[in-house]
Amino acid sequence: MSSKSFQGLKQQAEGAAKDAANTLGQATQDAINQVVETSQKAIDQACKTAQDGVEKATGQATEAMAGLGKNFGFKK
Repeated sequence: MSSKSFQGLKQQAEGAAKDAANTLGQATQDAINQVVETSQKAIDQACKTAQDGVEKATGQATEAMAGLGKNFGFKK
């Protein structure tokens, strides 16, 4: 095998290795982006659920206080 053809094979192998590394890097980045997006959606949903719970509890506490005030004659 001549030195020239060996050099050509070496360059092809290096190019293929670089392409594979780039493909792997892009696939890894895509997977990370998907995990981040999914995590953000889960966090957003948890926050909304917590906020809804706080609003419901606040409404119930307000109603309870209003009822208590009526029982003691503070409100009509």
